[in-house]
Amino acid sequence: MLGLKSFHIFFICISILLCLLVGVWGYQRYTVAQSTGGLAMAIIFFLSGAALVLYAFRYFGKLKRLDG
Repeated sequence: MLGLKSFHIFFICISILLCLLVGVWGYQRYTVAQSTGGLAMAIIFFLSGAALVLYAFRYFGKLKRLDG
């Protein structure tokens, strides 16, 4: 059974991976079909992934301060 901290870390990592994959898919849709919706989706998901990475660094720093 995963603890709350472990589950949170796992969920953040999976969310970052999902954002990157959907962003790549949206960019691919833009390059193949010249779909502006695909480009918008790629930008939104890449920015969301970047925000999640920043959140992960803040969360890991907070965990380090609380644990040690």
